Amino acid sequence: MPELPEVETTRRGIEPHVVGHRIRALRVHEPRLRWRVEASLPARVAGQKILAAGRRAKYLLLALERGTLLLHLGMSGSLRVLPAGTPRGKHDHVDLVLDTGTLLRFNDPRRFGSLLFVEGDPQTHPLLAGLAPEPLSADFDAGYLWRVTRRRRVAVKQLIMNARLVVGVGNIYASEALFRARIRPGREARRLTARDAAALARAIRTVLANAIRAGGTTLRDFVGADGAPGYFRQKLFVYERAGQPCRRCRTPIRRRVQGQRATYWCPQCQQ
Repeated sequence: MPELPEVETTRRGIEPHVVGHRIRALRVHEPRLRWRVEASLPARVAGQKILAAGRRAKYLLLALERGTLLLHLGMSGSLRVLPAGTPRGKHDHVDLVLDTGTLLRFNDPRRFGSLLFVEGDPQTHPLLAGLAPEPLSADFDAGYLWRVTRRRRVAVKQLIMNARLVVGVGNIYASEALFRARIRPGREARRLTARDAAALARAIRTVLANAIRAGGTTLRDFVGADGAPGYFRQKLFVYERAGQPCRRCRTPIRRRVQGQRATYWCPQCQQ
């Protein structure tokens, strides 16, 4: 599913095409997404100017003159900037038609994505209010990660994937960050030393920043706003490399199911 780098890549891709332009129409072809799109939404946003394109965790925020569109890509969703007359495909559910003669199209084969309208400060919305610090922000550092790991028996990989402790570190990047920090995914969080916490905080920031620069990771359904896939997958050290030699020590990469998600690690490099 699209993770933080893919969502940030999408935000950067659509931003120059939508910010400063007015919404000519919102066409909802399939309202049955994760939450049903409100029937009144097209009338509420028509004619409004898009003031900014932001992101919080894996949510995209289109700030309007009156309110904010809150969009989540779900497990398979993508946004594309297309000419207004582009024919719809089977899984094209929402079109945001702009005054530039283009449209922002939301495609979601599994329909686990969502489109909501928020009045007032979107950060107070229940979906956003309880989220943890952004891993690329100043609020996330070695000290913060050290504090949240104290007394927690949960495996460190599951901890850094908990959005109420750290946002945006999905399954791919959790495995990659733990490899870079030389920490075994199953180690109890409370067993991390201060040095481990510092190394992991650096690794999380590095792997996410590198993925964003590379344009996100192509996994099954994801494409960027311009239709180009992400390329970070070519640089993965452990994810989906079970049985292949570690790029660092040549030991075969292992795989196990952890918290109902596939986990990959090097038994030699990660302790």
